[in-house]
Amino acid sequence: MKFYRSLRPIKAITFDLDDTLYDNYPVIRKTTAESHAALQAYHPALSDFSEEAYQALRNELLLHEPDIGHDVTEWRRRSVELAMLNAGLSSAEARTGADKVMAVFAHWRSRVEMPEETHLTLAALAEHVPLVAITNGNAEPEKLGIDRYFQFSLRAGPHGRAKPWQDMYHLAAQRLAIAPENILHVGDDLITDVAGSLRCGMQACWINLRQGNLMQMKEARLLPHMEISQLASLTSLL
Repeated sequence: MKFYRSLRPIKAITFDLDDTLYDNYPVIRKTTAESHAALQAYHPALSDFSEEAYQALRNELLLHEPDIGHDVTEWRRRSVELAMLNAGLSSAEARTGADKVMAVFAHWRSRVEMPEETHLTLAALAEHVPLVAITNGNAEPEKLGIDRYFQFSLRAGPHGRAKPWQDMYHLAAQRLAIAPENILHVGDDLITDVAGSLRCGMQACWINLRQGNLMQMKEARLLPHMEISQLASLTSLL
């Protein structure tokens, strides 16, 4: 544990989800493969539709509708629907097909191997201060088996623009009725989590899970209050 700034009293802790509380890479890789297979299987006209072509379509949609990037679930659903429309399917077929593909995506997206350390740490912290989940992604704490630790969860799109925009940070402070300066945000991303929460007036904890050197990383625009390499280190703050 390293400290770069003096900590003020911590009255609540907010958490990023993906790659902060668990390793998100395996589940995303599997989810992407399974959902794309479902897309290809939906109609013969899509059987040869490649992942590269799908990604190009996603990029094009984002170029024309930049705000859709704040809601990754809707961005994915719209991209799938557009792929089906481009393949010649009717609007009704495309809507139905997109819903089916997204159901496959949601199924695999929740099959995260949650570390026991995460359960133990969140349980210990939740006994002392309210906890809140703030995510840019589409992971759902209730499906991950960790919702019982959080007062509530906020997701980019339905609850505001994606981090590092301050919408969800402000909303969390408002709903908790706690000043931002007394909230500690924990996350793995130096831009969305650290810089975003600091600019909102919160305190920031960077969880360094890949042995990065903060002083040599170009993403380190603002110094966090503290740095940890294991989630369980947070219990020493109690």
